[in-house]
Amino acid sequence: MEKLKGRNNRIAGLAVSLAKPRPTPGYSPSVQCPNDGFGIYSDSYGPEYAHCKDVAWNILGDGLAYEDFSFPIFLLEDENETRVIKQCYQDHNLVQNGSLPTFPLCAMQLFSHMHAVLSTVTCMRRSYIQSTFSINPEIICDPLSDYNVWSLLRPINTSESMASADRVVVAATRLDSRSFFWNVAPGAESAVASFVTQLAAAEALQKVPDVATLPRNVMFVFFQGETFDYIGSSRMVYDMERGKFPVQLDNIDSFVELGQVALRNSLELWMHTDPMSQKNASVRNQVEALLDTVEKSSTGIPTLVLQRPSQSQPLPPSSLQRFLRARNISGVVLTDHSAAFHNHYFESVYDTAENINVSYPKGQSPEEDLNEVTETAKALADVATLLGRTLYQLAGGTNFSDSIQANPQTVTRLLYGFLVRSNNSWFQSFMRHDLRSFLGDGPLQHYIAVSSPTNTTYVVQYALANLTGTVVDLTREQCQDPSKAPSENKDIYEYSWVQGPLDINSTERLPQCVRSTVRLARALSPAFELKQWGSKEYSTWTESRWKDISARIFLIASKELEFITLMVGLGILIFSLVVTYCINAKADVLFMAPREPGSVSY
Repeated sequence: MEKLKGRNNRIAGLAVSLAKPRPTPGYSPSVQCPNDGFGIYSDSYGPEYAHCKDVAWNILGDGLAYEDFSFPIFLLEDENETRVIKQCYQDHNLVQNGSLPTFPLCAMQLFSHMHAVLSTVTCMRRSYIQSTFSINPEIICDPLSDYNVWSLLRPINTSESMASADRVVVAATRLDSRSFFWNVAPGAESAVASFVTQLAAAEALQKVPDVATLPRNVMFVFFQGETFDYIGSSRMVYDMERGKFPVQLDNIDSFVELGQVALRNSLELWMHTDPMSQKNASVRNQVEALLDTVEKSSTGIPTLVLQRPSQSQPLPPSSLQRFLRARNISGVVLTDHSAAFHNHYFESVYDTAENINVSYPKGQSPEEDLNEVTETAKALADVATLLGRTLYQLAGGTNFSDSIQANPQTVTRLLYGFLVRSNNSWFQSFMRHDLRSFLGDGPLQHYIAVSSPTNTTYVVQYALANLTGTVVDLTREQCQDPSKAPSENKDIYEYSWVQGPLDINSTERLPQCVRSTVRLARALSPAFELKQWGSKEYSTWTESRWKDISARIFLIASKELEFITLMVGLGILIFSLVVTYCINAKADVLFMAPREPGSVSY
């Protein structure tokens, strides 16, 4: 690609098809130091850890996705279309017996007009001027944005801030991924495995009998836009600092984050902490207590062995870093890697179900695949069990820790829905009727985009509500407007009228109202609220607007034939002009008006 980039005067565009089988050594178009400069480590704070000096987390990253190409690059996903294009090339463009190919030749035209120019600063400034002074503004780029999904184990009044004495344990993970191509982001290991695990842990913890009486609350957060310099987590911290979020930074007791967890070597799960904040003795003691709790929670889970990296090793790329920039918090990031990622396809088109060993027996129906409990699902269910027990103990629970058990059936259904086929019977049951079109016959893509909420955000929101909420006896009108139900309060709960399960005696579904504490919070970088489009503190990623993206193939003739065609065309033109002139000159003869008939008398 670098060679082609250097010859861009001869390259008009590229059409790329996926390699099958995938490249075995691995491939990652991301950088070796993801989110560099936007985490906790910098040249002024922890310079020995800044820019991944200590650990190159993504050693296979070549940074291709961050390069600037002056020509369009299209991914051909449809195998039939790819086959037609390759056949056209082979039939007309390949060298035959050492001689040059003969005309006509196969050609391809790519249409990909982008409106944005230069950088975020330039395009946002132009868009701002247009929107300020023009009646019909032409916006040329948009900030990457979506919504974080969050919920509390015990409901609170979201119209006001929590009391300063209330304490919350945060369980966090990311929702998004990316690849070299727009909206192609399977993210199996980089995102899906971790948020599926957290969903299963939330379900397991919600079933504990004494959750309503725990001394501390538990908040589950699924951050959007973390791939693009921590958009979701930086926005939540920003809102917490300004009192725009019900939970404040001072309410956070501890922080447990799931990183990449699906590719464990043997039984090991690694607990990463921040060495800089632990220079404070009080924080160090809190972190030690946190790690002891995690290790204690693994008792009785024989498939997990908790490990601690060197105390001098920095945190991997994680949302926890953005919280630590604002306040010293006792936190841990759980991952399947001690240093460099085990994921050899980090943020690439190959980070699919195959990458985390999710497969199904041949010959099964989609419904059988949906309920097939895979080995990967069992392994992630064990991690979810660990997370559930850890959160329970951190929240002050003591009586039911050993009874907390994540359901492998839930994990396998979630993996199938997010990585194989989102349009399945279970996903349809907990989605709203007007959102059912978001579910397709393939996997969901986990790119944050600019039109929000995205499919992934909606599905995670309603999956979490289904797993942790309760079905209440409300009519559709009451569910959509809880003020019509005297016993309900929209400031405390969120209400969703969903399609519900299939009726046993028919093909119709039984709609129902689900009450939960699951809500959405804006995931838009504070840089765009502050109009600091060149910010080094917050993410400033934008996406260009464009016209329709399309391509076509056709045959082109030789230069000689084109010249002959031109000459023949000119000849016909000249001949037609001469004929037209002659006809016009003799028009009075050629088109003489007929005489009027004389009068006749009888």
